Amino acid sequence: MKRKWVLAGMAILAVCALLAAGAKAQASGTPHAGPSAPAGEKKAEEQFKNIQVLKGVPAEQIFPTMQFITASLGVECDFCHVQGAFEKDEKKTKQTARKMMEMMFAINKDNFEGHRDVTCYSCHRGSAEPVGTPPVMTDEPKGAMGGPKKPEGETKEYSGPSPDQLLEKYLQAVGGAAAVDKVTSRVMTGAIEFSGKSLPIDIYSKDADKRISFTHMPEGDNVTAFNGHEGWLGAPGRPLREMHGSDLDGAAIDADLHLPTHLRNMFIDMRGRGTEKIDNREAYVVTGFREGKPPILLSFDEQSGLLVRLVRFGETALGQMPTQIDYADYRDAGGVKIPYRWTLARPGGRFTIQVSEVKENVPVDDAKFVKPAAPPEPPKPPAK
Repeated sequence: MKRKWVLAGMAILAVCALLAAGAKAQASGTPHAGPSAPAGEKKAEEQFKNIQVLKGVPAEQIFPTMQFITASLGVECDFCHVQGAFEKDEKKTKQTARKMMEMMFAINKDNFEGHRDVTCYSCHRGSAEPVGTPPVMTDEPKGAMGGPKKPEGETKEYSGPSPDQLLEKYLQAVGGAAAVDKVTSRVMTGAIEFSGKSLPIDIYSKDADKRISFTHMPEGDNVTAFNGHEGWLGAPGRPLREMHGSDLDGAAIDADLHLPTHLRNMFIDMRGRGTEKIDNREAYVVTGFREGKPPILLSFDEQSGLLVRLVRFGETALGQMPTQIDYADYRDAGGVKIPYRWTLARPGGRFTIQVSEVKENVPVDDAKFVKPAAPPEPPKPPAK
């Protein structure tokens, strides 16, 4: 089951959320100190049963919050929940999770002015049992001991071109605004690779903001779709799952056929962050700030100017969940350079899509982007 949903989640690598879909669940014991649902938006306790600590949190953040926990502790949903009865409190680990969330909220409130500086991952680092003892050294040190050391992956001090210059160079590198804006549709055929497996995939894009993919599996097609305002996931034998919040935001970015010309208008501010090495090549890193949404990190190849990495973040009640997309194998497709390979990674997993054929500006039926109707509910048995 998890294998199916890794494929269906081209935009979302859902771990716990998809296994929990349809269940009435989730967690925890005193009023939540994190983000509250905006007026008119459904709260967690209005949609799920037995919400205790996460009262007031937007309902759409509950599944991403559970994903954050599974990624932070390296566990699956049944570590805390009773399968098929997620609202039950029979497992001690669920009680412990509530206490840990309360502790985390209190630490941040009392020591960090309510900022979410401490999260589950701060202590657990992918282990169900937090490690309290520093590990012994197993390899020879690569540098002198005792001095300050930058964390792995930290960017160097920035002294490169301005963000606007980098965006302009990227736009010119892919072919220019006129060429990008001429694209009205794109059909891609290729393979999706994960866990040593490879399956065929077809991706259809149209009208700048519509995209749907079909991963062909023996039991049927897995579908990831965005039609400009709605997004959904489908898998054989599973009910349709609608996207919300950061999932929908990410799907909209992935679906944008004219992303190189739209990037600048996505941000209210952009700042150079530094440089980093991606595939042994230097890249300039820029942070783009958005109104009411988490920032996005963009990495542009120092020589070619092409976008080689995009990191976006999804909000949960406990912390932000990163999604990193690495773009590679740029080739010309109808006058525009596009990546023929991209790798999407989240804490819960990763997959790579390798495109073998691209067709530009070909007819694509609008019917492909119509969200399927929900199946009718089974009739209730007559009252006795």
